[in-house]
Amino acid sequence: MTSAPSLPLAGGCGCGAVRFEINEPLVAAAYCHCTRCQRRSGTAVQASAKIAPGSFSLTAGEEHLRAWSPPGGLDKVFCGECGSALLGRDPDSGEVTIVRLGAIDGDPGVRPAAHQFVAYAAPWEPIPDDGLPRFDERIPA
Repeated sequence: MTSAPSLPLAGGCGCGAVRFEINEPLVAAAYCHCTRCQRRSGTAVQASAKIAPGSFSLTAGEEHLRAWSPPGGLDKVFCGECGSALLGRDPDSGEVTIVRLGAIDGDPGVRPAAHQFVAYAAPWEPIPDDGLPRFDERIPA
């Protein structure tokens, strides 16, 4: 169980060039084991949270944002100065829909509740036996 975080949530990149705020509680969080997340983050798994529509605002560093836009996925937004993974953005609307939990300052107020894309999990890092549901592909909507 987590306590309600103080709002707005604040966050940013490793070098401080990019800063943002989220003015509503995060909707849900999950671990992703897909190959894209592995390669983008350099780790076996990446934790992200879904945000409420319209709750995200960039407070500094728009000029430092860069994005990788893979086919069939969200834009993967990162800081062009330090490379920190920050956000997932809808490629059509430009709306930020996902925030990387590691980019949030302090406690985000949610915990990952599932593992997705476990069919692609890194063979060198076992998925922990944490009791969370596992999905071979994307978590069903």
